Amino acid sequence: MRIALTYNLRLSDSEDEAEFDTQETVNTLAAAIERLGHRLERFEVSGPASRTVARLEAYSPDLIFNIAEGRRGRFREAFYPALFEELGFAYTGSDAYALAVTLDKQLTKLVLSKHGVRTPGWQFVEKLNELKVEDLRFPLIIKPNFEGSSKGITQDSVAETVEQAREKVAQALARYPAGVLVEEFIIGTDITVPYLSAVQNDHDGVLSPVEYDIDPAAIAGRKYAIYDYELKTKKESAVKVRAPANIPAKVAEEMRNMSKKIFQVLDCRDLGRIDFRLSDAGVPYFLEINALPSLEPGAGIYAAAAMEGVHLDGVVNAIILSAARRYKIKDGKRQGKPTRKSGPLRVGFTYNVKRVKPVAADGTALEDSEAEYDSPTTLQAIREAIASWGHEVVDLEATAELPSVLASTPLDIVFNIAEGFKGRNRESQVPAMLELLDIPYTGSDPATLSIALDKALAKKIVRQAGIHTPNFQLMHTGKERLDKQFTTFPLIVKPVAEGSSKGVVSKSVCHSEAELREVVKEIVTKYQQAALIEEYIGGREFTVGLLGERRPRVLPPMEIVFLDKEDRTPIYSFQHKLDWNDRIRYDAPAKIEPALLEKLRAAARNSFMALGCRDVARIDFRMDDKGRIYFIECNPLPGLTPGWSDLVLIAQGAGMDYRALIGEIMAPAIRRYKEREARRAADESALMKLALEKAAIEKATLAEEKAGAMAAGGSGSGSSSSGETAARVSMEMKAG
Repeated sequence: MRIALTYNLRLSDSEDEAEFDTQETVNTLAAAIERLGHRLERFEVSGPASRTVARLEAYSPDLIFNIAEGRRGRFREAFYPALFEELGFAYTGSDAYALAVTLDKQLTKLVLSKHGVRTPGWQFVEKLNELKVEDLRFPLIIKPNFEGSSKGITQDSVAETVEQAREKVAQALARYPAGVLVEEFIIGTDITVPYLSAVQNDHDGVLSPVEYDIDPAAIAGRKYAIYDYELKTKKESAVKVRAPANIPAKVAEEMRNMSKKIFQVLDCRDLGRIDFRLSDAGVPYFLEINALPSLEPGAGIYAAAAMEGVHLDGVVNAIILSAARRYKIKDGKRQGKPTRKSGPLRVGFTYNVKRVKPVAADGTALEDSEAEYDSPTTLQAIREAIASWGHEVVDLEATAELPSVLASTPLDIVFNIAEGFKGRNRESQVPAMLELLDIPYTGSDPATLSIALDKALAKKIVRQAGIHTPNFQLMHTGKERLDKQFTTFPLIVKPVAEGSSKGVVSKSVCHSEAELREVVKEIVTKYQQAALIEEYIGGREFTVGLLGERRPRVLPPMEIVFLDKEDRTPIYSFQHKLDWNDRIRYDAPAKIEPALLEKLRAAARNSFMALGCRDVARIDFRMDDKGRIYFIECNPLPGLTPGWSDLVLIAQGAGMDYRALIGEIMAPAIRRYKEREARRAADESALMKLALEKAAIEKATLAEEKAGAMAAGGSGSGSSSSGETAARVSMEMKAG
């Protein structure tokens, strides 16, 4: 199977990360999953949820092995399972509801009390004035209600008097304002009962109780024997797990039976752990349940499982098997008709390959006819990045034969970077073919690609959306009257429908009308299209990358810094894109103040949405001396050359490697593919239902007609009537 391991990595010893997993734990689980023969991808989920979603969509796992705790809030453990449910992915462990309930200690106790489970007396307190300890027996222990891993529990958590209780509750509420649990402290021993539902034993997967064997030196001088936060973190080496627990067999049996009931009542799945306090009189009291228990090396679940002959790899395998059984996954495939497909996809890769060198043989001229095409090196990098997510890549060069090749090649999705053949709609040609064939693809749709390539049309649209853009005019011959809006020079001239800075060179900045008309004529002649004349904005230049669909993620802007202080009218030219030199520098991310950052983010997001972009785009801006941001152009089909293209540099500046960038671009197309498959399945099901209903109606009609014909024949007057009825039924069936 293709398995995604989702986790929060512990990067510090702070209490905030106490429930996160160490690199050792992650490596141990990953190695076990791979030894079991599965393909594994690691997903550290502490970043933005949108990034996790995109990476999961790109990988399309058969199963998610989830140990992620979530970062904050009373429902943090439920966050990722709820997200997996929404995305349609199978995952290990309990669902969001069970995790939300079990993280809430007082709610768990309320539920279990209705089923006769013995717990210490307790009170849940959100405000100090709610504290009422009259009905509780001292000593009391005060603990956070919504925390695990013994967070907030120390020797000082125990109160022996009412005054101490009030003081300690006040202190606890200051640190944990969501609420604290005031609980009768049971003098005795901590016992834990692990659970692996796939282990076949007489207790339906409930394992033998285990206890913690604590080095006496580590707790010397302590009044109360508590497995507290210090022992779980700073002194973990002083604690060993003893399996089985040194308790009478009758008590062990009682605890396993209690645990079985608790796991069933709370609907825990695959694995879990219940903590008990065994009083000195031998009476077990339920303390709490962990439906997302630790799987760190040496955890109690391994010691208890070993008594059943199940060791580390076996524990991991038991969790996977249990989840696979629940989701009916066999050999990496869900049985029946899941709403969303998982597993590897057949990904078509549409592109134009660059075969013409941009520099002429004599080195004196620039050839840009294939400037927007991609080199074999870039194409191979993209292929490898797609394949690294486990998908099959099918090469589809965008030649005249592409329509027939597409029609005859089975594909799930297409990763499209093809620039098309010719004309101002060229970038939309391949996506239009894919839409005709109903094949999901990456990137914007044909309408957006056509609009964005036409710089004048794109400027009109973003200007209507309230975004500044320089004043502009189109010239088709160079003889047209220059608009009155251009009161001063310099002006900049460029082809209206080209990308990759084609046609943008040093002389594109014109300082007189005569210069301007000469450049216009050259552009019209060379590129066979209109020239765009634009007000020159002389300030800083930025480019912003965006990823996503309706709510795109805006990556940190990159600034193109012009280093030649003698050049009063610098531009990001075609020469610059061919060769980095001492005249420009890329700052990724840009070194800008928060206010300017927010202005750029807003302008980029609004431009992206106004033009109808999706999946990926790069948008260029200039800032004037008054701090106003001007939209220059949008590229919804940006270059992806590793370590070179602007979007790749932007992603690197945001901490995203090349593989992750390709995965995020691909993810929305995979999502659209799954949605299409779900619609097709629903349509097929509806058609089948209609066909069955029609067949049932026809069968009933025929039966009624037959019964009528027989009745008429029995009366002595129906032989001809029966024949007419049969003929009529036959005609109706043919008509149907």
